[in-house]
Amino acid sequence: MPAPTPRRTWRQAPRAVPDGLPERLGRLGRTAVMGICNVTPDSFSDGGRHLQLAAALDHCDRMLAEGADLIDVGGESTRPGAGRVSRDEEWRRIGPLIKELVARGVVVSVDTMRAAVAAAAARAGAAIVNDVSGGQSDPDLLAVVAESGRPVILGHWRGHSAGMDGLDRYGDVVAEVAAELLGQVDKAVAAGVRPELIVLDPGLGFAKTGASNWPLLAHLDALGELGFPLLVGASRKRFLEPVRGPDPALAALGPAGRDHATAALTALSAAAGVWCVRVHAVAANAAAVRVAEALSQAGRGVGSAEIGLAGGETGPTDRDSTGLAFTDEQNRGMIA
Repeated sequence: MPAPTPRRTWRQAPRAVPDGLPERLGRLGRTAVMGICNVTPDSFSDGGRHLQLAAALDHCDRMLAEGADLIDVGGESTRPGAGRVSRDEEWRRIGPLIKELVARGVVVSVDTMRAAVAAAAARAGAAIVNDVSGGQSDPDLLAVVAESGRPVILGHWRGHSAGMDGLDRYGDVVAEVAAELLGQVDKAVAAGVRPELIVLDPGLGFAKTGASNWPLLAHLDALGELGFPLLVGASRKRFLEPVRGPDPALAALGPAGRDHATAALTALSAAAGVWCVRVHAVAANAAAVRVAEALSQAGRGVGSAEIGLAGGETGPTDRDSTGLAFTDEQNRGMIA
């Protein structure tokens, strides 16, 4: 399905990776894995588990050991029906964690819809601003991003969580999401954001209650033709419930029971060339990215001794029974 091409005041060559990333993230050569750390009492999957700094740091350490390339830190739930928290409370939750992760050399993305929080996070060393509202919730955020020079993830969004389910009204969801995302790009560029710093997120689950999500995933190629790197955030979302499998044990896990379905989508998204996947269960999704990259390398005729070394990963390697080579770091990720 072709993407729409509305009139624009800027020009952007197709890009797989945004500018402005820390060097090790910019040269990965594969889909990046973003681990989620919600410092909230009410997030749909892990609310309340990481409210204390020590618990949040333990969670981040575990995700990094499992293969996360960066950590997305958020202090306000955006689950369907969630209410808002104050700006001060949001920063109180996430500020200490961001500062500590940055001090440890971790690449941090801040998940916020507020300009003031994005500015404070950038001053604290966050490398990326992730705004699920695409700059609509707080229009001042785009100017903050422009001034900071940080890459920004613009999500597709039609309204706050309390009422977004009622906004799931589309004729052609792919064309409409694409057009609305480009509208936010226009606003970002007008605010001074360089197009090379922009990542687009189709906003799975945001004003999309079920069936509206699948065409977006089926047409990632059309969204990629907009000319911007893509982030896919399908992890544990409710539209995966019908495909999670019949095992009652999975149902008993709640949202975590959708991890297998998430990993399947991660492999397909990575094979489609998205820049990043945002996930809760890092180990399985990091493996899914490696599978997609190994197949891609094999299709390009890369020798079997080199398969699995994408992304500037160097160092001693072992071979598993398939003959694929993996670095020590990758082996640790598989064992974790």
